[in-house]
This record gives sequence, structure tokens and C-alpha cells, in this order.
Amino acid sequence: MRQSPGGEILAVREGSLAHRIDLHPGDRLLAINGHNLRDVIDYQFYSADESLALTVRRADGRAEHVQVDRWVDDDMGLEFTDPTFDGIRRCNNHCEFCFIHQMPPGMRKTLYVRDDDLRYSFLYGNFVTLTNLTEEDWERLAEQRLSPLYVSVHATDRTLRARMLGLPDAPDVLQQISRLGRLGVEVHAQIVVVPGVNDGQVLQRSVDELAKLFPTVTSVGIVPVGLTRYQSASVRTMTGVEARALLAWATPRRRELQRRLGLRLVYPSDEVYLLAGMPIPGSSTYDGFPQLANGIGLTRLLLDDWSRARRRSLERLTAYGHITLVCGRLIAPTLARLAAELAQAAGIRVSLVPVENEFFGSTVTVSGLLTGGDVKRALSGVDPGRLLVLPRVMFDASAEVTLDDCSLKDIQAAVGVPVLLADRLSDLIAGQSMEADTGRQG
Repeated sequence: MRQSPGGEILAVREGSLAHRIDLHPGDRLLAINGHNLRDVIDYQFYSADESLALTVRRADGRAEHVQVDRWVDDDMGLEFTDPTFDGIRRCNNHCEFCFIHQMPPGMRKTLYVRDDDLRYSFLYGNFVTLTNLTEEDWERLAEQRLSPLYVSVHATDRTLRARMLGLPDAPDVLQQISRLGRLGVEVHAQIVVVPGVNDGQVLQRSVDELAKLFPTVTSVGIVPVGLTRYQSASVRTMTGVEARALLAWATPRRRELQRRLGLRLVYPSDEVYLLAGMPIPGSSTYDGFPQLANGIGLTRLLLDDWSRARRRSLERLTAYGHITLVCGRLIAPTLARLAAELAQAAGIRVSLVPVENEFFGSTVTVSGLLTGGDVKRALSGVDPGRLLVLPRVMFDASAEVTLDDCSLKDIQAAVGVPVLLADRLSDLIAGQSMEADTGRQG
């Protein structure tokens, strides 16, 4: 096992335990009670003891040992530069449909990192395949019970799954999930559907076998494969006809699972419903929305949000007179209906600009993968009114740049009007324009 360099401290909360024992940004926390720290999970787990023996390397290179006692509710108060101190575990699979392999050249390096790290699954909900777990990982799972984990299954048939992952010796995922269950770890599974490969009866078998592992498996997301114009594999995207066939099977199956298990367990993504031209199910059918980050239920939240927001005062919007909303092509028909209702309720003009994704290709239709360049092209020669509303999901976590490194300020300069980032229409009703936030945009 590679020795962890410990965690470099980024910030120390004033008044915290770490502040009282004189830890500083730039110091490294190496170990707690003899346990070398591999990541923030170790830090949180081992710092829960009442008596702590800390091994610290100061910013000037000096090593120190600090003994401290803490109360039960006394937080250490540290923030680290990275969540994993020994790097990120890379993916060793070779999936034909890997989205990162379909990225164009010339983008920032971090976008090409193919992680398959169970720690990122636990911390952030990233999906992992479990193909690179070591016995040390299993021992850690037994000790720390990192739950829930998010697992890309794709197919429960071991031979087919190995072929889809491009990894001939891929372990049996059903056995792995069963082992996680014995350790008390909950699993949210996903199946990325590749038409002609793991759909139809293969998909039905996968769902049936995962359902047998309930309550370890508490959700199964079904997501169409995403392909860009840079992909060279012999796979294709799901058609509307195939999406309707999938829902014709999934809808009664979900009802049967609800009767038997108390939840529907299987959740087709929003893209499946939108491709099929079928109504988005009600909120209660999502059983608490366990896979929102996987694009499952976001449209329902958008619809429910507007149902509530339209009952509020829309007077603030009247001053704009004309507002323009930007979105990807997939959600455009749904958002067009909401925009028309918003325009009527507020007494203003609301324009909608669906953006063709030239950067990744026309097969990519979701708003979260729009780029600044495509947005600026789509808006060229368009009157945006007095406020432009962009999808928050097309920007990074800091709300500063898009996938093509276009900043929010760049887009505002191009359109010449204030810009608002929004996830839902209630953000528009209550939000502030980018003009009020320029100081944060740097």
C-alpha cells in the first residue's frame, strides 16, 4: 500500500479544536491515533474519538505530535485542499460508451480524469463499477461502512458486463453487491442502456436480479447511453420508439415492485420520458428522489416548483418586460409550456432559445452539457430582452465557467444584458441578476 502524504490543510475554522491547538493552512495532518489518513473520510472517522493523538507536519517541514481531548460535539474544524490525500483512483475499464473518451481535445485536463474511486462514490454520489476493489478496500468498508455507494451495473450477466466494461476478468457484480449488503452498505445502482446490447430481455433480467438484492439495492436508475460526435464505437443512442417500449415494460413493473417492496425501486431517467413523449410521473413515484444527480426526477421538481412559484407575486418580473430563457433541446418542449404560462401570469414577454449542441454534437441534447460558445452562437442576432436566464447546470461548481472555459462575464458581455443562473423558475422569481454578483465572478 502506498503511504499517504496526509491531508494539506486549506482552512482552519476560527474557534474550532484545530484552531485552539494552533493548526494552520499549509500544515499537513498525517495521522490520528496511529491511523495514517488517506482522505477526509479517514479524518472524519478517526477524529470522532474523545482522545486524539495527532501527527502533523508543519508547513516548514517540522514533524509534531499533538495530544488533545475533545468533547463529543467538538468538531475539529479543518478544511483540506483535496478530499483524497493519496490521489484519485483511476478507472481501469475500457467501456465503448465512456463519455470521457468521447470528449474533444484541447479542454482542461481535469475533464479527462476517469475516476472509479469508491470514496468519491460515498462522498459525492459518483458512480463506480467496483472492478478495482482490493481486500484492503473491503476491510475498510467493513470498518467504516461507507454507505450508500453508487454502482454502475449495466448488466448483471457477468459475461455481458465484462464485455461492456472492456474488462474480461470483471468480478461478479451481484456477488459484490451481496457482500456490501452483509457489511451494511446500501447500494444505488444504475444501468446505462445501450440499444441492442443490454436492453430488452437483458435489461429485464438485470432489474429482476437486482430487485432480489433489496433492501441492499434501494434504487435502480435506467439511463440512455450518451454519445458525442467524437465517439467511434459501434453503439447508438436510444430512439423514441425504444423509449416508449422501455416505459411500457417499466411502468407495470414499478407498480408491482411498489406493492411487494414498498417502493418502485426502478427509476427511468427524465430523458427516457422526454424521448418517449410521455408525461413525467408524479413526485410520489420517485420515493424521495434517490438519484437526482443522475438526471432522475429533475423535470418533476421543475414542474412542481412552477406549480408553487406561480402562486407567488410575480411583480418583480414586470420591470424586465422581456426575459429570455436558454435550454438544451431535450427539455425545450416542456420549458416552452412553462414559459408561456409564466408570460401570461406575469404579463411579460418570455422568449425561449433551445440551443443546438455543436460542441459535442446534435445527439447531446441536455442543458447540463451546453457550452458558452454554443450559447453565444444561438443568441447571436437574438433580442434577449432585459434579462437572460441560463441553466445553472451548464456551469462548474463555482458558477464561474462552462465546459469550454467560457465565463459568465463573457456571456454577459456578448449579450449586453444582465444574466441570471437558475435551476428552476422560482430562482428567476426570487433571484438577483449577474450584475449584482460581478464582484464574486472575479
